Amino acid sequence: MNSISRRIADELGVREQQVNATVEMLDEGATVPFIARYRKEVTGSLDDSQLRNLEERLRYLRELEDRRTTILNSIDEQGKLTDELRASIDGADTKNRLEDLYLPYKPKRRTKAQIAREAGLEPLADALLEDPTLEPEATAQGYLNKEAGIEDTKGALDGARYILMERFAEDAELLGSLRDFIWQEGQLKVSMIEGKETEGAKFRDYFDHVEPLKKVPSHRALAILRGRNEGILAFTIVVGDAEDDRKQPHPAEQRIAAHWNLRDSGRAADKWLSEVVRWTWRVKLSTQIETDLMAQVREAAESEAINVFAANLKDLLLLAPAGPRPTLGLDPGLRTGVKVAVIDGTSQVVGHGAIYPHAPKNQWDQSIEQLARWCRDYKIELVAIGNGTASRETEKLVADLCKRYPELKLARIVVSESGASIYSASEFASRELPDLDVTIRGAVSIARRLQDPLAELVKIEPKSIGVGQYQHDVSQVQLSRSLDAVVEDCVNGVGVDLNTASVPLLARVSGLNQSIAQNIVDFRSQNGLFNNRKQLLKVSRLGDRTFEQAAGFLRIASGDNPLDRSSVHPEAYGVVEAIAAKNQRKVEDIVGDSSFLRGLNPKDYVTEQFGLPTIKDIISELEKPGRDPRPEFRFASFEEGVETLSDLKPGMVLEGSVTNVTNFGAFVDIGVHQDGLVHISALSHTFVKDPREVVKAGDIVKVKVMDVDIPRKRIALSMRMDDQPGEKNDGKPAGGGRTRTEQKTGSRNSRQSGSGQKQQQGAMAGALAQALASARKG
Repeated sequence: MNSISRRIADELGVREQQVNATVEMLDEGATVPFIARYRKEVTGSLDDSQLRNLEERLRYLRELEDRRTTILNSIDEQGKLTDELRASIDGADTKNRLEDLYLPYKPKRRTKAQIAREAGLEPLADALLEDPTLEPEATAQGYLNKEAGIEDTKGALDGARYILMERFAEDAELLGSLRDFIWQEGQLKVSMIEGKETEGAKFRDYFDHVEPLKKVPSHRALAILRGRNEGILAFTIVVGDAEDDRKQPHPAEQRIAAHWNLRDSGRAADKWLSEVVRWTWRVKLSTQIETDLMAQVREAAESEAINVFAANLKDLLLLAPAGPRPTLGLDPGLRTGVKVAVIDGTSQVVGHGAIYPHAPKNQWDQSIEQLARWCRDYKIELVAIGNGTASRETEKLVADLCKRYPELKLARIVVSESGASIYSASEFASRELPDLDVTIRGAVSIARRLQDPLAELVKIEPKSIGVGQYQHDVSQVQLSRSLDAVVEDCVNGVGVDLNTASVPLLARVSGLNQSIAQNIVDFRSQNGLFNNRKQLLKVSRLGDRTFEQAAGFLRIASGDNPLDRSSVHPEAYGVVEAIAAKNQRKVEDIVGDSSFLRGLNPKDYVTEQFGLPTIKDIISELEKPGRDPRPEFRFASFEEGVETLSDLKPGMVLEGSVTNVTNFGAFVDIGVHQDGLVHISALSHTFVKDPREVVKAGDIVKVKVMDVDIPRKRIALSMRMDDQPGEKNDGKPAGGGRTRTEQKTGSRNSRQSGSGQKQQQGAMAGALAQALASARKG
């Protein structure tokens, strides 16, 4: 355990004591959000990002230790564990190194080398390896064994070769050296499988592609691997021109020979040993090394893709909420009509139905009149329009509604409906909205996403939200673990209203799970609203330990104790009471009194239990209790008349909402049912290493249309307003985009140029204040 803690401490650049303290709390069941916020003195103020890294490394290193123990026991049981081997295994710091050391001792099927050993040919192999002056044929004469099937010198030399090939191929130092060499010098060569050009058009960029193996970016690696899995692409790793002429020795063969001190000096056995080396590489090691390195490429690519997905998910979950405003949710459709849900300020469904403004029924005027009635009856302020099929047509309908009835003062916002259909058909949705049709549930979700994206999106499995990069191609276990951590951090970072939260939202609170969350909701239904946090202890299966983990993240807006609406933990209420008493004030009087709180000296209230970091946090929270860390709500305004790909013209400047950020650029919704891509090379006039340094999901940005490829459904965008269509953009290829179907599944099969400048805007697009102001003027 100490060695693990030391290693993690070195990697994170913190003290080993901080790591030990954190590991102890994690092992006791404490969550990262709880430790990050309420145990700063114990951890030395490690933040949630450091704690997540610590947690992940702890898991990996413990798995490594378990595997190390298994390997040591296996070799020891074979009676082959020497002190030197034990030291090497104890010093192995990666799973690859550990497996390389174990390879010669790993139980395996009966090999040709093993058969040759049983036939007594190992001394022959040793003799020729140690003394290349020996003549192979003559030496082999002494090892013929008809009973073992060795009837001639060819059979004897073949057996000796198998023994040396296995020995060479199982040398841990050699394997590590070859892996490093090919990684540094190798080129990934990709080609199209003959006859797949039409079927694999989406992989056209890789039909004849070569680049340094170690520099293949995540998105290209995953695209190439997907192309291989779909039978479109083939690839190999080449070094120099070795693979173009199979008669020439591969550079790896030279390294194998050098490792075993072999050289062709014209001695009797040199040619035979050279053949052993050649066979070792081409028969045993080349495929193994290529497999290992492509696994390394895949692992790195998956890790990067998961990080991209996690970052986008975090941005999406933390989009600014429109708040408790009565909202009309529209789930657009053509033939099947537009499904409508009327949601009040508390997110309850108070009305629903369907309208048919589009073909074939074309009930445009009737639909507007029905929408107007709903808006008047329920005092609707916002209209949320799903961004799927018929979205722009439905937005036109709402625009006409606003024009005909300006007194309604409506603001219309296009909302991403990714994952809404999954929620609609879920078991939770059927329990939450049992009396509503599946299609109406989608409209409810769209409206609620506008009111509070976080509260609604937690009802959907994170990987179904559709802001990832090749999420179906990565480790689903690792992806789920990473995304669940993001959701947990977001939910606890914002805080949860104990009296309104749904079961899925409560289940993400520190210390709670699905069953306890359900018990809280059941208790609330049976006993009425919670008046204070202490009442949580009356909930079935919610004991002191769970209360400790969860209480600080649960808020009660209008309860008995004003501190219950803040993130001050109940265990620290005494600190607040001490502050109030020392200053002869009441607790309720100091909450929100900024001038008073800013005049306090935090050091005056430090105790043995609560150190300076916690006291500072408490005072800061008292100043603005329960403040929402999310940004101001804004939304994008799409250009009138620009509704399909054919409406786009190079040079157009449009406003859009960033829907997804990958490591090669940012996808932007400009209202044509196909996101365009701003390539990383065009995000700024200065060099950009990570697109998220410039934009994030939910940002509102202005883009210039650089190119539109209608047959391939690709839109090239730029946010550098001085870029001109047709000009080369830093030598980067143009093109890209994704359909709404791709957005929902997370597929990213296109590359494209574009650019962007950072817009620090929150939420679903454009400025709500501006829209409301315009509506009022109308």
